[in-house]
Parts: sequence; structure tokens; C-alpha cells
Amino acid sequence: MDNTSYAALTRQSGLLNEMRTVANNIANASTTGFRAEGVMFSEYVKSLRPGFDSLSMATATVRDTVMTQGGLSQTGGPFDLAIEGDGFFLIETPQGQRLTRAGAFTPNENGDLVTADGYPVLDAGGAPVFIPQGAGQVAIAPDGTISNGGQPIAQIGIMTPLNPNQMLRQSGVMFDPQGGFEPALDGRVMQGFLEDSNVNPILQVSRMIEVQRAYEFGQGFLENEHERVRGVIQAIRR
Repeated sequence: MDNTSYAALTRQSGLLNEMRTVANNIANASTTGFRAEGVMFSEYVKSLRPGFDSLSMATATVRDTVMTQGGLSQTGGPFDLAIEGDGFFLIETPQGQRLTRAGAFTPNENGDLVTADGYPVLDAGGAPVFIPQGAGQVAIAPDGTISNGGQPIAQIGIMTPLNPNQMLRQSGVMFDPQGGFEPALDGRVMQGFLEDSNVNPILQVSRMIEVQRAYEFGQGFLENEHERVRGVIQAIRR
């Protein structure tokens, strides 16, 4: 297989990866706190033996998360929380501490504030946020402070990654902050709201059509190249 076919195949592989990413975005257009993804293409050029052309390979394995703010939907739930501005909620999972923008929380039977998957929500010090039994109606301030009857009882941790490019997406709405994190300075907690997905379905469908057409074009090129090579081989055999 010559360099032209290698380059075309790697391009096709990258387009297929992008198609999967776009399809996942569309599927999560209604998922609370979801962040859309994009795919970054890059090129690797390798020099071969003297007298031979260099070999070029394309790759699309790096995913870029779109961090723009999603819309806020009012629910009125006392433990439905959204962040306006920068920052993430800090939660504890069996794999370690993770960040999320999905704020549909509720107290469990022990009084710990947990996510829809049952993961504890943490304060800035990494301790579970505890809501006393029978606390009644609680108020949550923009800085995450939870109070009952005017008395503070806990504070939800709002964090920001030290290096957003080192965050690894896990389970849709959770991120592993591999570069570390610190308290956010300008994020505001909104009680009784949830943040919508920041996916724009119209743009994603449009992008899916573009990727599909590009893939079909590349497939046609490979088929023509295959026919060309087969024709050359048949001509040599005669």
C-alpha cells in the first residue's frame, strides 16, 4: 500500500471517530450539565529512506471539550443546583474525586447530599456535605453555603481545574481533573436551577452531514485508488 492510501485511511479513521463524537453530542443534547465535545485533527510526518517521499499520517484521537455555559432551567427543587460562571461541583466516586456541572442532588437516608448516581457531594475540604435530618427548608447562597434557620450548616465545594486541557471525561458528565483543581473564584451557585446541556443540536446535525459527506468522498477515493492499483497489476501480468 502506498503513502496515498495510508493517508486516506488515517483520514477516514479520524472522520469515523468524529462521527461517533458528534452522535454522542446529539444523544446528550438534553442531558443536564453535559459538555459538548469536538475532535482535533493533527498530522504526523515521518521521513523514510533517502530517495523516498515522506510518509504523512493524520490522527483524530484528541477530544476537545466545549466549556461554554449552558442555559439554566428553573426547577424549584431545594437541592437542584446550577453554577453560573466558572467552576464545577466536587464529588467523590469509587475512582476518586471528580468534577461535574450536573447539579441534580438530593440527601440520602444518612443525610449526605448525593448525585443521581449516589456519589457524595463534597465541600471545599473534601468532606461529604451533610444535611441534618429534619432540617426542613434550607437556603443555599451563591458561594455554596447551606443554611437552615439562618445558621450555616455546610458549604458545597465549587472548584476549577488548574489545567482544563488535562481534564479527562468520564461517564458523560464527570471529569477527572488530572492536573489538579482549586477553589473557583467567580462561580455562583443558583438554587432551584439546573444547567442544560451546552450542545447545539442544529449545529451538531449540520456537522454530522459534513463529516458524512467527507467520509463518502474519502471512501470513493480509496475505491478509485484500489481500481488504479489493480489495473496496473493486471497490466504488468500481461
